[in-house]
Amino acid sequence: MSVALIMACFWVLAASAVAMLPAGRQRLPALALMVTAPLLVSWVLWSDGLLAGAFCAAGAGSVMRRPLAALLRRIQPARA
Repeated sequence: MSVALIMACFWVLAASAVAMLPAGRQRLPALALMVTAPLLVSWVLWSDGLLAGAFCAAGAGSVMRRPLAALLRRIQPARA
């Protein structure tokens, strides 16, 4: 297993640990995880190929689905 995949596994464990924190204390660690996720997915994609990168991206999207949905709501213009 490559170093990138090992780091992706640690990212998943860190995301699980952040999810167990009280809601008020999740913001900063979750932000750090959201910033590192694209970098980690890119690293896995580069080192292990398209299939592993796709699984990594799907996993990161699944773990961060609510923050990503909130981000998409902020980015999209308001409908009239």
